[in-house]
Amino acid sequence: MANTDERSSATSATAAPPAGTSAVPGRTKEEKEYVAGLEKGLLIIEAFGIANKAMTLSEAAAITGHSRASARRSLLTLQRLGYVDYDGKLFQLAPRVLRLGHAYLTSTSLARVVQPTLEAISERTRESTSFAVLDGTDVVFVARAATRRSLSNGLGLGSRLPAYCAATGRVLLSSLPEQEALLRLQRMARRPLTPHTRVELPVLTAMLDEVRKRGYAVSNEELELGIRSLAVPITNGSGMVCGSLSIVSATSRRTLENMIENLLPELEQARAMLASIL
Repeated sequence: MANTDERSSATSATAAPPAGTSAVPGRTKEEKEYVAGLEKGLLIIEAFGIANKAMTLSEAAAITGHSRASARRSLLTLQRLGYVDYDGKLFQLAPRVLRLGHAYLTSTSLARVVQPTLEAISERTRESTSFAVLDGTDVVFVARAATRRSLSNGLGLGSRLPAYCAATGRVLLSSLPEQEALLRLQRMARRPLTPHTRVELPVLTAMLDEVRKRGYAVSNEELELGIRSLAVPITNGSGMVCGSLSIVSATSRRTLENMIENLLPELEQARAMLASIL
């Protein structure tokens, strides 16, 4: 009889928890609803953007920090879904992955609303203009109007730039609470892309303070030699900064003073107009 009681107690101890309770004590609702497999798949897709080339399994695992087995499962799942191609040695993104970016561009009104404004500014100034949003420690360009004398950096839709040295990035960082902006700067791998790139944390935080005061940001040959840019914040109907409008020019065509005098008014006018319709 004692043995029967012991078996009964053991069964009760290992039985599934009642409906509505968690099998893992202490897990929050958000944690229970989190799909780790989806995260791993998306990180694999992003890894191709970091590598900028087709990758081996080992390279994918190294970039994502996943085990080879985990990276392999993610890659083979993406291959089966049509997002990745595999030639027996290298994995590369398939055209189907463009659906993800296209879904963003078609589902948000920002790019559609801003595009005519960019084209009008470029037509008047003969300089390239862009609209960017903040994504972590980078800025991502979601609308662009390039002129025939387009600049050598070859930016296009979906292009990313490090926020610490881009005029658009400084505008967007300055719109964040100061502590959050500081944390993002601290997380960034702040590398000098040119001899003019400012990477020192005290200098960058002082620059953000200046952007908050004057309402615009500059990047003077910090991303690429021979290239200068200006940017202003764009706000929506609630007064929240939703992106940054920028204009770029070659140092051979305009001085920084000339850009501020002649191009900044174009951006300011566009900022006021867009604030009334977003």
